[in-house]
Amino acid sequence: MKTVGKKLALVMLLSLIGLGLTVTANAQCASRAGAVLHHQSWQGSGTQFGSFLLASDRYEEDPIVGMWHVKFTAEGNTGSDAPPDGTPIDNAIVQWHNDKTEIMNSGRPAQDGNFCLGVWEKTGKSSYRLNHFALGNDTENAPSGIGNPAGPTRILESVFLTPDGNSYTGTFTLNAYSAANVRVAHIVGVISATRITVSTTVGKLLE
Repeated sequence: MKTVGKKLALVMLLSLIGLGLTVTANAQCASRAGAVLHHQSWQGSGTQFGSFLLASDRYEEDPIVGMWHVKFTAEGNTGSDAPPDGTPIDNAIVQWHNDKTEIMNSGRPAQDGNFCLGVWEKTGKSSYRLNHFALGNDTENAPSGIGNPAGPTRILESVFLTPDGNSYTGTFTLNAYSAANVRVAHIVGVISATRITVSTTVGKLLE
């Protein structure tokens, strides 16, 4: 039984090899005789497997890609109602994705709208620009705790990744708008971020 099985496997293997060698030659039979045999290209653009493999190599993972613990701190604001330097603005968990999108789990209360999204581009060897939007709820005037949708907030970030790829720093500009597209808040400040890994503990997020 083992001998028969081995023979059958050998026959099938030889048949597959022969099929791969003859596909190109058969396609050329109508044009000229004596066609040179070539291995069938399994990475060609006309095959399903080829397209899949090429797609996997199309994008190289950028060093900024990953999960981060990010702190936003007010700095350089002016005006009587402006937050003083050193005021914490947000303490968030952020993911930068290889498709140049970004998601942030803000430290804001969930009922206010604590998930927001952005898109990024690389502006230099280790520098990046992020355009980020948040949609919140008007909870101050809502007895139930979850009010009507408020106007959006836009956060622009310019950050620089350290050579070791484990942290980044930069600046941010936050502008919040009413539903009528009137700016109601303007905050500028600095950003500091550390990479989250499989070894990161809760204590690290609380530092």
